[in-house]
Amino acid sequence: MLPCQRKTRSQSRQGRSHQALVAKNTLTCPGCGEAKLPHCACKACGYVRPGLKVGAQAQA
Repeated sequence: MLPCQRKTRSQSRQGRSHQALVAKNTLTCPGCGEAKLPHCACKACGYVRPGLKVGAQAQA
């Protein structure tokens, strides 16, 4: 089914206003200094928080 009337250019652009790309927030790992996502383990050293360390995955 087709819409009754065509959307104007401003209505189309306003409808797409929430689809913009957002840069991911990264933190520096206190264990090794590489960039890591917050609340996630570091891919290089496995650091999560003080007292918790996850085994680092083997890199191919």
